[in-house]
Parts: sequence; structure tokens; C-alpha cells
Amino acid sequence: MYFKTISLENFRNYPDQKLDFHRNLNLILGQNAQGKTNLLESLFIMGLGKSFRTNRDADMIAFGKDFAKAACVVDGERGETGIEVCYQKEGKIIRVNGVKLDRTVDLLENVYIVVFSPEDLKIIKEGPDHRRRFLDRELCQIKPVYYSDLGNYKKVLRQRNVLLRENNPDKNLFSVFDASLADYGIRIVNERKEFTKRLQDISSKIHWDISQGKEFLRISYETKIETKDEFREALERNFESDVYRGFTGTGPHKDDLKIEVNDTDIRTYGSQGQQRTAALSMKLAEIGLIRQETGCSAVLLLDDVMSELDQGRQRYLIEAMKDVQVFLTATEIDEDVKNRLPEGYEFHIENGIAKLLT
Repeated sequence: MYFKTISLENFRNYPDQKLDFHRNLNLILGQNAQGKTNLLESLFIMGLGKSFRTNRDADMIAFGKDFAKAACVVDGERGETGIEVCYQKEGKIIRVNGVKLDRTVDLLENVYIVVFSPEDLKIIKEGPDHRRRFLDRELCQIKPVYYSDLGNYKKVLRQRNVLLRENNPDKNLFSVFDASLADYGIRIVNERKEFTKRLQDISSKIHWDISQGKEFLRISYETKIETKDEFREALERNFESDVYRGFTGTGPHKDDLKIEVNDTDIRTYGSQGQQRTAALSMKLAEIGLIRQETGCSAVLLLDDVMSELDQGRQRYLIEAMKDVQVFLTATEIDEDVKNRLPEGYEFHIENGIAKLLT
């Protein structure tokens, strides 16, 4: 599975751009703020219908313009697929092979994408929201039903939180919201648990290899709820404290991943090297998980991460590039590193204009 082409119109800082891609490596070079990450963002949107950088669709539209459009051709197991996402002031329209989709979830499974950026190196050391986002992003891709459950859960959660902030909220009004939260929530928890087990299996092997057999990585899912009834009872029990705080304090939106190396919690006590190795292992494990679940190869988007990794981790990452299509951005790249990369195309980007170098 790989991208053949992309066309952009008024997308971020791209006024009008069309590019053909190599099925192996696409090296994208340019100075900062020229549009390298914007290009990766447009590719990511083709897979999930939303950005990995912002929740605001309006941010895709170039300043002073009324719309933005990104369109691509993907070649996969089912042949070529055309995907188009058009952003307008009043909303977003997604088409697959010319047919307008009623729901974003119907876009999924056309192309699978793993993105790795300097922000992802924070998966380990930053707050639990980074780790939940990591889980949700990949589960949404490989399980469209999870995408729907998560969206419904967040919608009910927002409604419940609005009610909590009203003056003297009536506890009897919350039974319907609590039932829905418990229903969607336990599905989310169960899917995350299963995903985490499989993530543990693959990422621990990768981490063991990168550390040359010195470190064993263990990942486990941390939650305070195990059943739907437990969740609903906790919501009822914590009602007064939720009213006091003005938000719901229990549920999968508060869960976390526990990440240990040699039985030490590296979220707090790990060295920077251990944290980066664990983050890299988890991201590369996504490629294997997608292949296991779908039978398809993922597209790997690497946004300026080579400069953040030492030579050992760079070598491991380059080895992982051999079986998937890769988009690699950088301001510059060492000749020795370039010589070890797979064959492919090299692009240069300046002021929202990308050119293929020959």
C-alpha cells in the first residue's frame, strides 16, 4: 500500500501543488517553516480524515482563501483508490473514488499511516493524554468501530460535563448519560487492553534489539474500571465530587499506559535514552500491528526525527524503512545517513513549492 500522487490547492501554504511519489522512499528537504510538515499532514488526512497536529479543520485553509483541497491516489491490495478532502468555511467534504462519504469513519481502511515526529518522543515523559492519543490514533485506523465508539463516548462525556456545571444539577437526570458512558467506555477500555497486549509483544522485541539485549520493555494498561457495572457505579458514587470539579473524573479519558524498563517506571525515572528508545519501539511496533490486523503495509511518515536520534537508533529506524513507503523530512541530512537509506525520490521545499530533484 502506497501513495502514488498528491494534489494540493490552498492547503496550508501550498497554493497549487501536484507530486508523484516513489513507492519506497520520499526524502523531503527544506528549511523550517517552508511546508515540509504541511505535506505530511495532507497525507495523514488521507488516512484518517483529520490532522495529527490540530483539531481545527479551518487551519487547513490558506490565509485569505475560502477553501482548501487535498486529493491523492493510493495503490493498494484493492487497486487504485482516489481520495479527496475539501475544506470549506461551513465544513469538510470527503470523497472516495468520487463518491461523497456521509461519515468520516467510512474513509478508514483505504490507507494506513504511522507518523513519527519529535512530539512523539514525548509519549513516555509527558502526561497521560499523550499516551491515550497514541492508543486512540492507531486503534481508530485498524478498527473503525472503535473510531465510532470513541466519538460517541466523547460526545456523551461533553454533554455530561455541561450538565455538571449547571447550578444544582439534578442527579436523576444523569442516569441516561451514565448508562451510555459505561456502555461506550467499557468497549474502549477492552479494545485498549487488547491492543496494549499486542503492542507489548512487538515493541518489547524491538526495544530488546535496539538496547542490544540490555533492556526489557513492559507496557500495561492502567484503568480503574474493569466492567460496565463498575463504571456506572463509579459514576454514581463520584457524582458529588464531579459536580464540585465541574467534570467527569472517572473513565477511559483518565486512563494511562504504564511503561517499564527492567521493572523501573520510565515515565518518571527513566533516562532520556531509555525514554527515546521506548518511544521509537512503540512507534515501530505500530507497523507490525497494522500488518497483523489488516494484512496491509502502512505508510511511514517521519517528520524531522533523524536529528533527534543517535546513530544506533537511526540505524534501526533505517532498517525498518525497507518494507514500507516512507516520507522523511529534514532540514538537512548527513551523506552517510543518506547513503544507507532505501532508493527513492528527493524533493526540496521552499515557500510552499515542492520540486523533485534529479
